[in-house]
Amino acid sequence: MGVQLRDIFEKNPIPLSDLKKRIVSVDTFNVLYQFLASIRQPDGSPLTDNNGEVTSHLLGLFYRTAKLMENGVRPAFVFDGKHPEFKFATEQKRAERKKEAHEKWKIAVKLGTSKDMLKYAQQTGRLNEKMISEAKELVSSLGLPSITAPSEGEAQAAVMAKKGIVYASASQDYDSLLFGSPKLIRNLSITGKRKVPGKNQYKIIEPVIINLNENLGKLGINRHQLILMGILIGTDFNNGVKGIGAKTALKIIKEYKTDKAIFTQVVDKYKHEFPENISEVMEFFENPPYKEVDIKFGRVDKDKILELMCERHEFDQTRISNVVDKIDKAHKEIFGQSSISDWF
Repeated sequence: MGVQLRDIFEKNPIPLSDLKKRIVSVDTFNVLYQFLASIRQPDGSPLTDNNGEVTSHLLGLFYRTAKLMENGVRPAFVFDGKHPEFKFATEQKRAERKKEAHEKWKIAVKLGTSKDMLKYAQQTGRLNEKMISEAKELVSSLGLPSITAPSEGEAQAAVMAKKGIVYASASQDYDSLLFGSPKLIRNLSITGKRKVPGKNQYKIIEPVIINLNENLGKLGINRHQLILMGILIGTDFNNGVKGIGAKTALKIIKEYKTDKAIFTQVVDKYKHEFPENISEVMEFFENPPYKEVDIKFGRVDKDKILELMCERHEFDQTRISNVVDKIDKAHKEIFGQSSISDWF
């Protein structure tokens, strides 16, 4: 879910053409879960091969990455490492919600209510080790960096942007801003025409970019205060205060100047008890675990892609092959090089 800051942060559209030849660090788990939610059968079940193995994430990752590469974008995929212990409670709650959603989905299938079938099915997506491993394999076969973070992939991607190693980080979650990403791109992997849930309508989704410093300046706060706001609203690592959204959190942060005064005010007025590890959560945002990386791009290995996508998971070989050829052709035209192995 991530911290809910949508209502107070300004976003600007950014066409893919503006990202041409730029490196973007991608919060990969965030992207894979999007594909697990959106790429579904009519009854809400995910795409699978003949062995019953889920393939929605591979299909989405392949085609969306191909689109980025054809537009000259250079994605560097960052995968989650070990989650911090204080995220355990969040993971438990998510697992419970997925279980409840699965039961509701089964009822919807039995009743034949298509609207509820898709609604609840989208809430049940899970990644296992094999799915993650094959996603990394696909990324590497496309000649793109695959980075495993020491902890949260989103934090690693954000710090890479902060250090200037990449142009921006890409994620749907606003937590990236708490982690210090100076530029956050949303909708990078879900660009295109999308059906409005529950309605016979469609909308166009385009990438948007959020500039952290510009927004902090307009809000009149600094990053530490933004982290405090996130703590009040609720993050993946702590429960928020009931009754406090982004606008109320901003008001509290501006009115009470010290951390102690803010927490005292919230405890007194909202009767909210903060967990003992709240300072640890704040430190995690201030100085997230990070490892130094050397971004390297390689060649597209068509044979490996076909083996993974077609031989193992039975995707149509002609279609997959044609897309790989388009990637090759596009990059030769964009970079004017004789071989895709010489992109960089």
